[in-house]
Amino acid sequence: MRKLLVVTGLLISVFTGAAPADLSTKEYLDSARQSLEQGKKEDALAAATKAVEGDPKNPSCYAIRAMIQDARHDFEKAVADYSRVIELMPNVVGGYQRRGEDYFRMGKFAESVADFDKVIQLEPKREPYHWQRGISLYYAGEFERGARQFEGHKAVNPNDVENAVWHYLCVARLGGVDKARAGLIKIEGDARVPMMRVYAMYLGTASAADVLKEAEAGEATAEERKMRLFYAHLYIGLYQEAAGQLDQAREHILLAAQNYAGDDYMGDVARVHETLLKHEKSPASQGTQKR
Repeated sequence: MRKLLVVTGLLISVFTGAAPADLSTKEYLDSARQSLEQGKKEDALAAATKAVEGDPKNPSCYAIRAMIQDARHDFEKAVADYSRVIELMPNVVGGYQRRGEDYFRMGKFAESVADFDKVIQLEPKREPYHWQRGISLYYAGEFERGARQFEGHKAVNPNDVENAVWHYLCVARLGGVDKARAGLIKIEGDARVPMMRVYAMYLGTASAADVLKEAEAGEATAEERKMRLFYAHLYIGLYQEAAGQLDQAREHILLAAQNYAGDDYMGDVARVHETLLKHEKSPASQGTQKR
């Protein structure tokens, strides 16, 4: 999914009015930022914790430590720090956004939706951009609201195949794949390989084999090839799952999550889905599925 949601930037940027209480705290925060930029996550965490201990009512301290916990993939601790930020600054949009992302990564979909709803309550203009909320709504089983979110997203991102796909998936849970295909959002020009072939598959005019063939064809760097195969396997798997082809779907989603996912939000989506499959809690068990 293209990253049009600008609110996910560094949380510290929203705390311009929250100056550290003393130079010592500022030094710890600067050290934490520098260590994180250098990939020294444990050093960054230690410095941020010192900042928290020295200035426990400063939301910037918790915000930076939460971002470090995100980098460490310790999402439970990150949520605790984002929650503290929200306690100290109840209307901070970035706190709800980042906590909602981490709730999703933890598989707490209702909590993720609630935080994303709060983001939109605080800043309504963000609603059409918030594709992440649509994905959380899908996994929370709120397929009708999810479909509406992706319909709204089309206005600001009209040629994103992924948006059409997630809308399809929501509608398929409500009324079956025939209805989803009939209402597939029109897309004309997603330049990413193999996204237009993915679109053709959901339209019913291409196969999973066609998608994989296009993903593997032509010249590409190793990184680009990996990304192509990630999207190919993820969206093949989701397509097959919606059609009730659960064994094939599982194979492709696990390949996407384990072999090709990057350290980004859509990679997180694949990893979350992998966890649901392992616990037999995928969206295939939710909603009304008709064929």
